[in-house]
Amino acid sequence: MLSGHGGFKYILFADSFLYELSRLVSFCYMKVLKNILAQEIALTSDFAAYSEGGLLVVDDDENVLNVVCRIMKAGNWAIHTACGGEEALEVFHRVKPQVVISNCQMAGMDGVVFLSKVHEADSKVQCIVLTSLLEQLATHNLALEALVFRFIFKPWNERQFFLTVQSAFKQYAFESEHFSGVVDREKAELQAFNLKLEQKIFERTQQLSAAKREWETTFDAIETPLALVETKDLRLRRINRAYAQYAQREVSEVSGYQRCFAFLFGRDTACEGCPLSKEKESFFLEKGLQAEIRQNNRTIDLKVYPMESGKISICSYRDISEEREMQRRLAEAEKMVAMGRLAGGVAHEINNPLSGILAFVQLMKRGNGRSTKDMELLGLMEVSALRCKRIVESLLQFSRKSRPEDKRLVDFGRCVEDVVVLFRAQAIDFPKLTVEFSVEPNLPHVDGNFGEIGQIVLGLLQNGLYALKDGIGTLSVKVGQREDYCFVSVSDDGIGIPEEHLSHIFEPHFTTKPVGKGTGLGLSIAYQIVSEHGGKFEVKSEVGVGTTFWVFFPAQFQETKRP
Repeated sequence: MLSGHGGFKYILFADSFLYELSRLVSFCYMKVLKNILAQEIALTSDFAAYSEGGLLVVDDDENVLNVVCRIMKAGNWAIHTACGGEEALEVFHRVKPQVVISNCQMAGMDGVVFLSKVHEADSKVQCIVLTSLLEQLATHNLALEALVFRFIFKPWNERQFFLTVQSAFKQYAFESEHFSGVVDREKAELQAFNLKLEQKIFERTQQLSAAKREWETTFDAIETPLALVETKDLRLRRINRAYAQYAQREVSEVSGYQRCFAFLFGRDTACEGCPLSKEKESFFLEKGLQAEIRQNNRTIDLKVYPMESGKISICSYRDISEEREMQRRLAEAEKMVAMGRLAGGVAHEINNPLSGILAFVQLMKRGNGRSTKDMELLGLMEVSALRCKRIVESLLQFSRKSRPEDKRLVDFGRCVEDVVVLFRAQAIDFPKLTVEFSVEPNLPHVDGNFGEIGQIVLGLLQNGLYALKDGIGTLSVKVGQREDYCFVSVSDDGIGIPEEHLSHIFEPHFTTKPVGKGTGLGLSIAYQIVSEHGGKFEVKSEVGVGTTFWVFFPAQFQETKRP
């Protein structure tokens, strides 16, 4: 036993220790109580926040239904019940609950099938499965597929059961809010994407439309007739305006069933020589083809360019009738140049014997003792020799090559007279043709090119001869002066020129002659030559009466020797 002063000290120490221990216990108790109150407040807040919604309880045991409903009455949920899977599915579609509590094993449609259909209908619905530990194996696949929110194992803790259901409502609200946000965000992104896509489509459509218009404008602006033709059966796909104009039809008349030869030339069969109608080889698909076809007395240069597939070809048509005629005329001109050189050489050779013949005839006429008949014969010989000499001189003068530096003062009357002499020699095949020539005396000279002036007069004479039917009629050539101009007029009493053609006769390639008879360049070139000489043309014509051309050249009045 403790006694005395030491025992008193021990008692005081124990009393102090117990006091401190009681204070510590009180502090810990208050701390725990405070935490419990905080948890209760949080649970109460969560419950208030997620205490509304629909709850569907499914079980084929009525006792289980009653127990679950009793537990869930603490929540402010609209509770619906069903005694089987079929009934539960009907109630589910009718009330659309947020949380479903279902037994796993039920008669008829079991919980697995029922919850699968619920998930298919609305994947946000939270499913709670009432099961035992043995039944978990049968429902394990549902957990793997995330069909079930929680498993409640029998026997359950009522408070834990209630908190699980409350968590299910909370999860539904979270997923709905999150899903709605995701949907709204994706919807906004999709709308923005659609708007951007529509804008791009609109811009691309505008670009394609502009490119199409540019292509069509360019295609129609090309002056060469073009057509897109189906290679197999020669049907027209598209033509440009030049093609339609050449066919004297409208672009809109192309229906897609007309063949090119029928539309362009009115034929029933393919054009003779058309490469598309006979060539189907592989080299055609790579290089294309070119051919000349003749239709309606015209020569067409046809070029065929296949497109990538080879099913459609681009056909280019070019009328080269005038070009071929020009080549023919050029060949004739070159031949005439050669003939002119030959004629010049021959004329020199003929001129010498003619001079001798003329000299001897003149000497014989001077001799005495000639009879009258001999003198008449010698006179005829002298006239014929002089005529031949004049023709030779005119031929030599006209066969000279014209050059720009040959422009000089020309005896205008003599120049025209030489041309008339040559033309009369050429017109010997027209015995019923009369060529009249007159020239005013004392005409001034003109500053010009002798050969070019002669070319103009000869061309007018040839045109006048062509205007006379069968070469029967009269050509009249007059040379004179009008004010400050010397002029030559060529008249015929032929068919005349229609009034609507008079304004076009000096245009290049304009002609009323058939193909092969003229190029329409004669008067055009003559007009250019006269303009270069500072002169001018005048023309008067009446159909059925005849035509008269006047060509004026500026006169030079100073005295000069005849060239």
